[in-house]
Amino acid sequence: MATQVSGTEYRTQQPIPATMRAAVYRGVNDMRVETVPVPQIGPGELLVQIATCGICGTDLKKIHTGSHSAPRIFGHEMAGTIVAVGQGVSHFSLGDRVMVFHHVPCRHCYYCRKGTPAQCSLYKKVGVTAGFEPSGGGFAEYIRVMDWVVAGGGVVRIPNEVPFEQAAFVEPVNTVLKGVKLLNLASDDTVLVIGQGPIGLMHAALAHRTGAKVLTSDLYPERHAIAARFGLSHPIHAGTEDVVSRVLAETEGRGADAVVLAVGGTALIRTAMDAARPGGKVMFFAQTQHTEVAIDPAVVCMDEKTLLGSYSSSFDILGEVTSLVFDGYRNGFDLTQLISHRFSLEDAVPAIEVASHPKADSMKIMIEPVLGAGAD
Repeated sequence: MATQVSGTEYRTQQPIPATMRAAVYRGVNDMRVETVPVPQIGPGELLVQIATCGICGTDLKKIHTGSHSAPRIFGHEMAGTIVAVGQGVSHFSLGDRVMVFHHVPCRHCYYCRKGTPAQCSLYKKVGVTAGFEPSGGGFAEYIRVMDWVVAGGGVVRIPNEVPFEQAAFVEPVNTVLKGVKLLNLASDDTVLVIGQGPIGLMHAALAHRTGAKVLTSDLYPERHAIAARFGLSHPIHAGTEDVVSRVLAETEGRGADAVVLAVGGTALIRTAMDAARPGGKVMFFAQTQHTEVAIDPAVVCMDEKTLLGSYSSSFDILGEVTSLVFDGYRNGFDLTQLISHRFSLEDAVPAIEVASHPKADSMKIMIEPVLGAGAD
């Protein structure tokens, strides 16, 4: 079936509705499920029907801090099915199951050449929308994927045997693997990962795959139980144990070779710094809000501890990431085990509320326009 829209032609096999439901950000802590127009696509673009979308900590930061203007439709850990193909697109077909990145790097600017693609000006430009200012759009029934994202490798086919929910982890796994690679871990290293929410647990699991000894710190025993399913066998119960003392005991008094701070805010920065050995590395992974914090400069200079950060994804490792996620579903890296809650799109507001107040029984929260479709 071919349909004419705004002077451009796209291919579709089903009638595309005029409107859809979406969780719309209307201001600080103001989320509403509304009826909005289905975005129209142009040449080189795709329309994807969302099956599932994870709630990310960066989504929550935007909702709670007002860092972005309203209205917007957030959500970027998303997977679904192509239902319309714009003119000139030849490498994707109707019915393809895909996951979508909401931005891609140019691959040739100064920052891309220097290995920091998240600082690329094109990468900072969001190319996926469900309406309003482009902001990802995964908290909706349909998304428009713009031409430079389609052409730039931001759309990835999902093997038929892999459920949408597993595929939705491609984007967060990419960000985590990028960080783990920056640590340049060796098999005789000891790594401390502070925080065993979904991101922290993925950090620990990927660090473990390098052969390093991985210590995991969290307040909730329930999260350590999930971590154990991924072969993580050195839990530190932060509610009852002194984290730094335990790390020293596990490392003959040296401290960890690398520490990953996978918990937002500044409260645990001192713990992370103290837990690292002289000459060790401390990675800030969840510190995405600008603030001031006191750090002893002599720890960096005289103790030779390295502070580094890692933010967002790297397309240089996308092939490795997709193999890890897609093959891993059947081979011991089933990330759907991290999903604790699934909400329909109509219940997106309570879903965000649950995600905003982590508890022992909450891990990854998914929003699915048709509840259960993400597991298909």
